[in-house]
Order: sequence, then structure tokens, then C-alpha cells
Amino acid sequence: MSERVAIVGIGWSGFRPGTPDVSYKEMIYEAAVRAYNDAGVDPRKDVQSFVTVAEDFHEGTSIFDEYTPDQLGAAMKSMHTITGDGLHGLATAVMLIRTGRFDVVAVEGHSKASNILTPDAITAYAQDPVLNRPLRLNTHFVAGMEMNRYLYESGADADACAGVVSKNRRNALKNPLASFAADFSPDEVLGGPSLAWPLGMHETAKSADGAVVMVLASEKTSASLTDNPIWIAGIGWCNDSPSLESRAWAKLPYIEKSARMAFQQAGIKNPFGEIDFAEIDDTYAYKELQSLEALGVCGFGQAGALLKDGVLDPAGEFPVNVSGGSLGVGHLLDATGLHRALEAALQLRGEAGAHQLKDVHVGLVQSWRGVPTTSGAVAVLTN
Repeated sequence: MSERVAIVGIGWSGFRPGTPDVSYKEMIYEAAVRAYNDAGVDPRKDVQSFVTVAEDFHEGTSIFDEYTPDQLGAAMKSMHTITGDGLHGLATAVMLIRTGRFDVVAVEGHSKASNILTPDAITAYAQDPVLNRPLRLNTHFVAGMEMNRYLYESGADADACAGVVSKNRRNALKNPLASFAADFSPDEVLGGPSLAWPLGMHETAKSADGAVVMVLASEKTSASLTDNPIWIAGIGWCNDSPSLESRAWAKLPYIEKSARMAFQQAGIKNPFGEIDFAEIDDTYAYKELQSLEALGVCGFGQAGALLKDGVLDPAGEFPVNVSGGSLGVGHLLDATGLHRALEAALQLRGEAGAHQLKDVHVGLVQSWRGVPTTSGAVAVLTN
């Protein structure tokens, strides 16, 4: 069984609020060509299995993996869809390679969110059809309830959430992939329009189109493909109940369990002391604070203090979402987790450009699939 798995090729395309000039297939093809060229592989000869992450409801077609083989070079090969976030797809590829039956696996995730005319109506289908959907609860209303409960139990305040927006969108000014970079002050964030009290519109990530493809390889094979592998030292996931009636509202036990799984594999005992930076969920600003606490970076209710002390800034002790996160770059539907892994891989390669951190060797990546799920994943990447 092959234990160590490396990311040996990365490619991306799109990363714009709208892409009327290209189809999702063209975006995937462009990202795939870049990833294969980066890895030095021919998908028709060298890649043995393919994974795509997609939600049929978002795509508008069922059995979506039937629509991705051609542009990935996967015709007549093992190809399947993971109806989960990009990090779930990455975990699937890792497991395929660790079986010893596959040496090279490609993972694809994409967003054509600009094609979805009624995103809230689509997302509402994830709610319980008997208890919740008849109430016509808006997706953001559910997030607003969670934010309110988190602020109440943790003692965090709205200023801390506004600080997350200010930090991430300012970080995005240095990232060419970011569509929503801005120099907002926390007061400007708090003075913005309300979305679902206490959640404001500025505290909610806007959607973007884009595609990400990654090529993974076993340790033996990676040695012949690259001199700069990015190792997936640990990866964990947890998919809890989507029911609104049976969940913890202030804390994220599914992220806690995912982190324990990933940290155990990677040998991480103290994330704050052993990890150099993190790219984590900020679909809503409060989720960054919640996630940091669930990941064990700090205690419950302490993330806001780290933010205010500058610890989470690019020059701080534990930089978080230096890329700009989803608030700055845009939310890429189920490709969002792969985007965070992409940003971490670029940092560990020293290829992040203007937002490159100095002397980083261990990165933390975390994702959440979105309202109303309690589904997430965590990965530890090293160079």
C-alpha cells in the first residue's frame, strides 16, 4: 500500500464573477491542460483515475460525471463524481492512491454559478422536505441564525466579523485571482446593507466562476514527475446531519472531528505552533472565527481576540486566508475547497506572487459545504 501522496500538478481557469465567453467544459479543459503540463503527464496514458466534485442540482443535469471525461482526457477510464466539497474529492483521490492500485489520479472541481438564475431556490432543496422546506427559509436566514447563536455563546461581537471581511478583502488586493478585493474598514462593513440579521451582505461571499484541476501521485511516481512535490500529510472529513433540529449551532463538531483525523495522520499536536498558515472557510465572515476555534487554533470564543491582535494578518503569527478567502476571491460552489488547496500549494511552492508568505512549510486547508449542511473536510499540506 502506498502511504505518501503528493500534489504534483495544479491548474486553474476562470475566477471571475461571470464567464459568458466560455462554457464550464472550456474552463475545465483549460485548467486540466495547465495541470497536466505542470505535472508533465499525458492524461490518456499516465492518469489512471479521475474524480470530479459536483452537485447535480447546481449543474442542472444528473449523473454529472458523464459530462466531464472528454475535457479531462478521461474517456474510457475510471471516472466518478463526489457530491461533496473539493476537499472530499481530494480525500477520495488520496484513498485511491493509497490502495496501491493507482499511481496517478486527477481531481476536478468547477463553478459556473453565473448560470444559476435562482441559487437560493436550488439550495433550499437541501433542507428537510417535511420540517423545513415548507417554511420557505432563505439560505442566508439559516446562516444568520447560526451567526447569532455563535455570537451569543462565544462572546464574540459583530466587530470581529467585520474585521474578518476587512482583512480578507484587503488581502485579496494582492491576489490576481480575486474578484472582490476591496479596502473596507470594519465600520464600512457594519454600515452595509443587512441580509439576514445579524448577518450583513458585506459579510457574505459572492459567487464566482472558475475551475481547478489537481494531479496527485504516489510517492514513488512523484519522484519522477517533480522536484517540488506538495505532500498531503493528513486529510480528514466528517458529514453530519443536515437537520436544523439536531445540530450544534454555536460550535462545529464536524470540523473538530475532521481536524482530529487529519492532524493524527500528519502528527500535528498543536496547530497554532506547528502550522505556518491556513486557508479556511469564510463563506460567511463569522465562519472563519468558528472554524479557527473548531480546528483547535484557539479556544472557543478566542478567535476574535487573535484577529484584533493582528495574529491572523499576513505578517502575524498565524496568517489566515492570505489569498483573500472566499470573501475576496469569490465562492466557487463545490470547487471552493480545491481553490483553498490550490492557494496553499502555491504558498508552499513559493509561487504565490505578491501575497507570498516567507519561509512556510506546513499549510492548513479547511472547507464547509454550505447551508444547511454540517459537512466539512480538513487537509494538512507540507513541502
